[in-house]
Amino acid sequence: MREGSNLEFKETWRDEYLKTLAAFANSSGGEMLIGVDDKGRSVGAKNSERLLEELPNKIRDKLGLITSVEVEDFEGREIVKVAVKPSFVPVSYNGKFYVRTGSTVQELKGNELIQFILKRQNLSWDALPSKAGVEEIDTETVERFKTLATKRLPDISEADSVEKVLSNLDLIENGKLRNAGVLLFGKNPQKHLMISEARVGKFKSNIDILDTVTAKGNLFKQLDILFDAVKKHLNVKYVIKGQLEREDLWDYPLDAVREAIINALIHRDYLDNADIQIRVYDDKIRFWNPGLLPEGITIDMLRTDHESRPRNKLLAMIFYFAGLIERWGSGTKRMIDLCRAQELLEPEFREEGAGFAVIFYKDIYTEENLRKMGLNERQVKAVMYVKEKGKIAIADYKEISPDVSKKTLYRDLQGLVKKEILHEVGDKKGRRYELR
Repeated sequence: MREGSNLEFKETWRDEYLKTLAAFANSSGGEMLIGVDDKGRSVGAKNSERLLEELPNKIRDKLGLITSVEVEDFEGREIVKVAVKPSFVPVSYNGKFYVRTGSTVQELKGNELIQFILKRQNLSWDALPSKAGVEEIDTETVERFKTLATKRLPDISEADSVEKVLSNLDLIENGKLRNAGVLLFGKNPQKHLMISEARVGKFKSNIDILDTVTAKGNLFKQLDILFDAVKKHLNVKYVIKGQLEREDLWDYPLDAVREAIINALIHRDYLDNADIQIRVYDDKIRFWNPGLLPEGITIDMLRTDHESRPRNKLLAMIFYFAGLIERWGSGTKRMIDLCRAQELLEPEFREEGAGFAVIFYKDIYTEENLRKMGLNERQVKAVMYVKEKGKIAIADYKEISPDVSKKTLYRDLQGLVKKEILHEVGDKKGRRYELR
């Protein structure tokens, strides 16, 4: 028997151990065994009958908890077992809040404490009231929302006042906008919430910044600013389909770009003062927002339709009503499908630092992806050569792989043709290989 997240050993009782019981209540519950040393051996509890009588009242008075306190026999000696169930409301000890992490007790402070209290009260940050009154509502944005939401909110009327619209959406409480109301429909959300900006940068490398844009205003306006700022740095080519019908083919599917921006705006942790960061490189785009994935959601789940656990429930709801979200839990899967349809690599999802990143890749022939496709190291080197030089001939391949026979190298190149990575150009004597 070992100490862990739900088990604590104490040789004797001290009132300071109430902190551990509070941590159990704020976590998944647990048991404290009094009369057991830290190696799990019974030493017997002193004054077990007195503890049996006093502890329930002491725990109730100090922590507000009703617990089970029992005397048990353990290895031939009496011990006292205190069993604590998880509490649905936050439990404090001397004005501080603690949780159990492994076999240790950790104090919650700052944003962690706020998130903990909100979660226990089944609230989200965006539902909290702000100090902004209804005079801060941006009428133009509300009118735009009315137009966008007619399909999913058929009862919404052009004649409805802006205050009525937001009240019906539960974005106003006692004459004040909730945080979500400020973010979505405020004239100047940054006046009230200093943590609601986003940035787009065009990068030549991680340190060479060619252009930067800061997006302020409410989230509908930020979406427009961010989308236009990213699009400005993308290339487009025109593909003729059918009877002279032209299709614009961008470096990345624009709907996927918009989806990634929306994902960052509505799922970011607004208790973290870091800005949303979108970095546009020559070969990729990286979207990053503060806030890890919600509890119960994994990276693997993002590749399929999954249950939705939005951090900011009101923000997600309003974007859904506006038709900017297709359906709950489908955004990341939609990004994948859109990139696949354009024959790009699947977006990469990862947790980085205290945030979440989505990365779109323009080039499907990265070294890492070529290895995933089953290419050997010579073939990877050959593709890298073609990307740099535009073509490769058997003589060129021999120069970069001098210790390999021409027969083997030819077989390598034919393998790349079969995988539809390269194609042959020219006759046998002048044959060369280029990217498809």
